[in-house]
Amino acid sequence: MRNISIIILSVLAISCQKGIELKNVPEKPAVNDLLTVVQLLGDSTEVVMTDYFPNPSVIDSVCMPNVFSYSLSGDKSKLTIKCNNSELPKLNVMDVWVSEAKYSLVLRKGRKIPVNFEYNPSGKKVKSVQLTGQINDWNPAATPLSFDGTIFKTTMMLNPGKYHYQVVVDGKQMLDSANPVKEDNNMGGFNSVLVVGNNQPEKLPHLVAVSTNGNVLNIKAINSVDKVIVLWQNHLLNEKFIVIDAQDIKLTIPSNAESFKRSYIRVWAFNEYGESNDLLIPLEGNKPVVSTSQLTRADKNSQIMYFLMVDRFNNGNSNNDKKVDDPEILPEANYYGGDLAGVTQKIKDGYFTALGINTIWLSPITQNPLGAWGLYPEPRTKFSGYHGYWPISSSKVDFRFGTSDELKELIAEAHSRNMNVILDYVANHVHKEHPLYIEHPDWATSLYLPDGSLNTERWDEYRLTTWFDVFLPTLDLERPEVYEPMTDSALYWLTEFGLDGFRHDATKHIHENFWRRLTQKVKQNVPDRSVYQIGETYGSKELIASYIGSGMLDSQFDFNIYDASVAAFARPDIAFTQLNNSLHETFDYYGWNNLMGYISGNQDRARFISYAGGAVRFDEDAKKAGWTREIGVGDLVAYNKLCMLNAFNMTIPGVPTIYYGDEFGSPGGNDPDNRKMMKFDGFNSKEQFTLETVKRLVNIRRENMALNYGNFNVLMADKDIYAYVRTYLNNSVIVVFNKSAEEKEITLQLPSFIGEKMFSAEFSSEFSLHNSAITVKVKPNFFEILVGK
Repeated sequence: MRNISIIILSVLAISCQKGIELKNVPEKPAVNDLLTVVQLLGDSTEVVMTDYFPNPSVIDSVCMPNVFSYSLSGDKSKLTIKCNNSELPKLNVMDVWVSEAKYSLVLRKGRKIPVNFEYNPSGKKVKSVQLTGQINDWNPAATPLSFDGTIFKTTMMLNPGKYHYQVVVDGKQMLDSANPVKEDNNMGGFNSVLVVGNNQPEKLPHLVAVSTNGNVLNIKAINSVDKVIVLWQNHLLNEKFIVIDAQDIKLTIPSNAESFKRSYIRVWAFNEYGESNDLLIPLEGNKPVVSTSQLTRADKNSQIMYFLMVDRFNNGNSNNDKKVDDPEILPEANYYGGDLAGVTQKIKDGYFTALGINTIWLSPITQNPLGAWGLYPEPRTKFSGYHGYWPISSSKVDFRFGTSDELKELIAEAHSRNMNVILDYVANHVHKEHPLYIEHPDWATSLYLPDGSLNTERWDEYRLTTWFDVFLPTLDLERPEVYEPMTDSALYWLTEFGLDGFRHDATKHIHENFWRRLTQKVKQNVPDRSVYQIGETYGSKELIASYIGSGMLDSQFDFNIYDASVAAFARPDIAFTQLNNSLHETFDYYGWNNLMGYISGNQDRARFISYAGGAVRFDEDAKKAGWTREIGVGDLVAYNKLCMLNAFNMTIPGVPTIYYGDEFGSPGGNDPDNRKMMKFDGFNSKEQFTLETVKRLVNIRRENMALNYGNFNVLMADKDIYAYVRTYLNNSVIVVFNKSAEEKEITLQLPSFIGEKMFSAEFSSEFSLHNSAITVKVKPNFFEILVGK
């Protein structure tokens, strides 16, 4: 079979085809970004057309298949789509005409199915029953069960997948006694588990870009395919450009692409069992990009991000040091002296270049208050605004971090080294000393709920109105008079300083009106720049996905995968199968070529290495632990486990993100113990080993197109072994993890599409190839990466 597959591929790898021009393509497009898939919500969906066309008045008409009825609003800003969702194919295409140009949008069939819940009180007197969990973002008020005289029951519409949940009986959370299936919640307890749908992933189509020759792209389809959809940019390719022979697909790239420095081919397919993975193929002219040397910092999928807290990174100018002079602030909660000059210094001396970083994420740098605020009970301390999340200005650089000119210098130095700089932007709230709140107190949500209780830290039940603290008014960003000036402030940072994007704080607490207006302004004011916007939302995949799309954000940080990966790599008792299942659910929600952020840690979690080494327990208050005892690494095997976590982030689809200090293993509990001052020397042998390993990992990603744009195939997933392969054209990368305490000899069956390749082991493991199998010896609590070209 292996020989046959090689013959097929060689036949398909024919010479360049004569250029074919795609009709109805404008010289100057109405939109520059790739328009994301429209997720239908069932039988009726309202599409906000300004998400796709910032100026919807340019739309002439909309055309859709006959299975849909639709109506476009008078101002063309909203499109209402109606259908019988159950009878739809998995994917459809709608066309939008602008002048004589045709733009195509892919429509994805609604996936939700009804799920019945019941609770039998068994004769006990029960007043109320609710559900809480990933089914409703842990908001019990959202899902009350009704009582029919015998049982409590409700029906929910849920996407296929696995959900953790609990039953709330008269206000008390508990496991579902009628459901024996439960899983560890990674916090010392358990949740009931609901599995929705009966998917057969082994029968789904899977697409692989296997070769190219000039303007011809060859794709292999695994399993049967009912339909293939191909877009160049936002334009549908017809049968002139696509030849399908059984499971071999040959695409001719339109000659229109010749005038583009960068454009993209996107491919989807489906069969009766469901949708395939999607492919994203970057082009240079009318030919696929074949080498990472062709990529630039504008290629969002090639980003490797580094998150630093400015005050805790490097002190480059001691003249701007100014702690808050208040004896009630303990040193850990006060300013340390890090500043913009210190970051620039590290850019210039090559720290980020040596590490391989091409995107620097700065913590907020707007002016914060001069006094002490908040209170932690034991040990008793107030806090300064060293972290930057308490703005009293939305446009001034905090003098303790530097000046506007120093920020411009930092960005210029980064850009000259092909690095992006994105800024942490705080829009959800301001400090009560902010002039905006002083002048317009009515622009904030109410601090008190109708029952008179404080609306603080009510993260789920009142997520769009809750205050983070009594001195941090939440802005009512649903209202135009509030979101207009706040979006203008965000735009100011892009246009004045040339920033490359934002990390948006507290995304789920902000009304979608703000996100839509901000993204519309970005597209209208800097249409020719690559601007990356990534959000922060703790919640279900559905909630996270609701903020991602053409008119919203590029992505969010995937905390669900972070939690799953922390458990899998830090705990011997958690099987890799759970991480693999979570990762594939991520693909279902965000796509296989997503721009989600995959973190090694952040400022709101205890350090991974301290969990992995046992210095911090999963069932304890990590913030209290950081305040009340010195937290180290614990068992030194934690360094290997941290290397595995970084290796995972660097080899899956998405944007890998290193939290400062995780490149060598800085230990700590939660805030502020996870925000120690960065160190750049004086490493012990384990720290040096970890640093060198992470440097190599980052550069392996930067050297391999397969790790930037390749597909993802699982080769093995069991309790202790996790292996997968990613392939892009002639480049394949095999990644193998062994989290057991013993060396393992692992044999993997390779897919036929990999073909004949010479592999090399990046971390020196012994391996051998025999026919279509590869056998590799992997050290305990470590990994290997095999690169084939």
